Amino acid sequence: MRIVLLGAPGSGKGTQGKLLSEKFHIPQISTGDLLRAAVAAETPLGLRAKAAMDAGQLVSDDIVLGMIEERLAQPDAKDGFILDGFPRNIPQAEALDTLLMRIGKPLQVALLMDVDFDLLMQRLTGRRTCESCGQVFNIYTSPSKIDGRCDSCGGNLRHRADDREETISNRLKVYEAQTAPLVDYYQSRGKLKKVEAVGEIADIFNGICKLLDEVIEEEKQRANDMPADVDAIAAAVTKRLSAAKEEKPMKKSAKKKAAAKKKSAVKKKVATKKTVAPKKKATKKKVAKKKVAAKKKAAPKKKAAKKKVAKKKVAAKKKAAPKKKATKKKVAKKKVAAKKKAAPKKKAAKKKVAKKKVAKKKVAAKKKAAPKKKATKKKVAKKKVAKKKVAAKKKAAPKKKAAKKKVAKKKATPRKKTAKKKR
Repeated sequence: MRIVLLGAPGSGKGTQGKLLSEKFHIPQISTGDLLRAAVAAETPLGLRAKAAMDAGQLVSDDIVLGMIEERLAQPDAKDGFILDGFPRNIPQAEALDTLLMRIGKPLQVALLMDVDFDLLMQRLTGRRTCESCGQVFNIYTSPSKIDGRCDSCGGNLRHRADDREETISNRLKVYEAQTAPLVDYYQSRGKLKKVEAVGEIADIFNGICKLLDEVIEEEKQRANDMPADVDAIAAAVTKRLSAAKEEKPMKKSAKKKAAAKKKSAVKKKVATKKTVAPKKKATKKKVAKKKVAAKKKAAPKKKAAKKKVAKKKVAAKKKAAPKKKATKKKVAKKKVAAKKKAAPKKKAAKKKVAKKKVAKKKVAAKKKAAPKKKATKKKVAKKKVAKKKVAAKKKAAPKKKAAKKKVAKKKATPRKKTAKKKR
């Protein structure tokens, strides 16, 4: 049997996979186990997977598919296999189908382990795993005989970190978003089988075995029906071949008739061309003779016409010669008169230009002389002012002297009076 196990975390895929492996003597292949084994063995794919994990990246689908192909090539997988944990999405499922078809081991069954969400939470949160042998127990549904001890080897039972409630709820959400669409994918291909994975492990296993037995019976029935189908196909093929053989001679005869018609048509055309050819030659000869005669008749006429044209040209040249001379003389006279008229105008223009230049020079000289005149005028004005000041001083001098004398006299009179009084 070639089986893919589908189901949410805690649905019991691992437990039922082991039981199926024992029943059908085929390997249960977990992609997680494959990765760990390849990394430990340092195979080329294991080294690539280790590099991706060390870099904190997901291992690519190509690496996982390569590991699956290597595992399926081993002798214990010749009668079938049970894939657990792969594929997880539709692209992986498509890639897996391609791989299995290529190696000649197409998938037979996609087995869905269907469990209610609340029950999944109970199973996962109550799960305990043996540290020594990996045996799984559940404190709610299948507890160990001795609390915290494995029934098989006596090893310690531990509660894994990924079995805590928050981690489990996240895992279930991822499953619903990515893996659940695989149900529709395999159902559309007629490979999906669904089992209610609730109750005792043995009861669930018996239900799975019944479903797989049905699949085996269906495949046997298809195998028995195959010969009839093959015979029908072979009969249809022979009919088509015989019909094709009958059609070939019909097509050949039709082609021969068509070729014969074409040949006869071509021969008729050639015959008509041969009959028409001498007629064409005769007509060509007649046309050539007529052209020669016409050319001979036209030759003297052309010569006479040429002579007349030559005479007319000579006469026209003679008539045109005196006219040209007269016009040349007139043009020369006009030019002389124009030059005479232009001469006094040019002289007058030159005089005007000379006058303008003289006027400009006078203006420039005046501009240059203006500051000098101003400076001389200022000097003259200063001299006049100085002379006036001198004259004014001369006039004022006797007046001042007279005033001083008066003042002196006034001062002297009281002194005389005081002197008389003292006496």
